[in-house]
Amino acid sequence: MSDAKISVTFEQDHDRLDALFHSFQEQKRKDFAKAKEAFVEFKIGLQRHIVWEEDVLFPKWEENSGMAEGGPTQVMRTEHQMIGQCLEAIHEKVQAQNPDSDREEQRLVEILKSHNMKEERILYPSIDQVISEAERAELYQAMKEIPEERYRTCCGSGHA
Repeated sequence: MSDAKISVTFEQDHDRLDALFHSFQEQKRKDFAKAKEAFVEFKIGLQRHIVWEEDVLFPKWEENSGMAEGGPTQVMRTEHQMIGQCLEAIHEKVQAQNPDSDREEQRLVEILKSHNMKEERILYPSIDQVISEAERAELYQAMKEIPEERYRTCCGSGHA
C-alpha cells in the first residue's frame, strides 16, 4: 500500500478483484483448475477488502464525520453481508467442482456493481475529505497489521 488517496487505492483494488472474477468466469468451463485459482485469489482478496473497510476505514470515517448510526457505512456493512452470502454460494460450487454457478455469479455482480459505485462515487471521496495525511498513513498501517487469518480462508483450508 502506498500513500495514495483512499479512493485511488480502493478503486484499484476493485478493478483487480473484478479482473480476477472475470478470469474465473471465463475459465470455469475450460480449465477448472485455473478458474479455481482465480476464484480463490478473488475470494481472499474480496474478504480482505471488506475487512479493511469494516475494521479500519469505516470506523475512522464514522469518527471523523460523526455519522455512525444510519449512515452510509451501515448500508455498506449490510451489503457486505449480502456479498458474503453470494460469495459463499459460489464457493460451495467451486469446492464441488461444479461450474454451474451462473445464477449466483449474476447476483454477486449485481450487488457489487451497485455497491462499488456507491463506494467509489460517495464514500471513498468522503473519507479522503475527512482524514488528514497522518490519519491516512495510520489507516494504511492498520490495514497492513490485520492478521491474514481474518480473511484468508477458501476451499476448506487456510488458503487454496
